Amino acid sequence: MRFSVYCRRASLALAYLLLISCGSVSEKDGAPGRVPDISQIPDAVPKYEPRSKYGNPAQYEVFGKSYYTLTSAEGYREKGIASWYGTKFHGRRTSSGEIYDMYEMTAAHKTLPLPSYVEVTNLENGRKVIVKVNDRGPFHDNRLIDLSYSAATKLGIVSKGTGLVEVRAITPGSAPKTLTSKVDRGFEPVKPASSAAMFLQVGAFSTRNRAEQVKIRLEQDIADSVTIMPVSGVQGTLYRVRVGPLASVAYGDDLAARLVGLGFRDSHIVVD
Repeated sequence: MRFSVYCRRASLALAYLLLISCGSVSEKDGAPGRVPDISQIPDAVPKYEPRSKYGNPAQYEVFGKSYYTLTSAEGYREKGIASWYGTKFHGRRTSSGEIYDMYEMTAAHKTLPLPSYVEVTNLENGRKVIVKVNDRGPFHDNRLIDLSYSAATKLGIVSKGTGLVEVRAITPGSAPKTLTSKVDRGFEPVKPASSAAMFLQVGAFSTRNRAEQVKIRLEQDIADSVTIMPVSGVQGTLYRVRVGPLASVAYGDDLAARLVGLGFRDSHIVVD
């Protein structure tokens, strides 16, 4: 009985923290009125810390969708779209229980353990930062990570709102040396190591015939290029049906919404 009461209280606490963290969409977010010298804010320094008491449920649900927390961040590496959050959440509690400070080098992620440390690379300009993941989110479709205002400014994505990034988990004690990024108007971006392109992945199928059927259906309804990309794995070959490359994140969001109306509910943006 006592364990059941504890579980209910823990669930309620987590739900509350998620609602007041970057999962909320009821207010307008933005940058501070007075812009500080972000170049003087150092990257997060990875260190061993205990797991957040309420921020690491095995499973949780937000806006009707279930998420499963990873048991470890080790080996995590993924490309996707980064967004950022600022004044709307400044001073509020994060999902880990810490207070969100938009001037610190932090981030929100849906499934990484809290806390975790990651290196985030802007694939469009080559800038890198190291941040502490201490919050849950972003709960907007097609977003991988939500960066603090400072982190997003250092990466050069504040004005655009989003950026194509690679997120790589860092084990405390093994953090690489990260270039210090100036953020004034005269800053020359680091040359990116590789180019990045966005695609809308509509599905992955076990047979090429099924993938071809979906491709033909899509080509009847949209004017964008549709391709089939085979990928081999331990369980055989999957045939990924993708639309693109996409011109912008906004266009990808709009296209994904259109495809829902055509019966394709699982499409999502991927970055290669």
